[in-house]
Amino acid sequence: MLPIANPVVVYRALSEGAVLFSTTDEVYFGLNNVGAKVWELLPPTTNTLDDLCAALAREYPEVPEATIRADVNELLEELTAHGLVVPREASAPPVEERKTGARYNQEAGGARLSRAG
Repeated sequence: MLPIANPVVVYRALSEGAVLFSTTDEVYFGLNNVGAKVWELLPPTTNTLDDLCAALAREYPEVPEATIRADVNELLEELTAHGLVVPREASAPPVEERKTGARYNQEAGGARLSRAG
């Protein structure tokens, strides 16, 4: 079952992908164009990993389906690790006390994570 966008996350499409912003912990997460498409295909647009991957395969027929599935799984794991998506039955995670002013970046799979400060 696909996760859903965490309700505390703001999505903004850009010309070269998109940015996600978690309003609870002030984390920015950059997506390339394919990552933005994955985000847009999360439920309720598609309901299963198979449906999401099939939609991407129609858009990118030159990419092997196994590659699409592996890349989608990797992105979903990363989004889950940062609390940007949650299981369908879960609500938003509790807000943790965090120090403000911290900044960090992480490059992985075409995504960039920054902490606002």
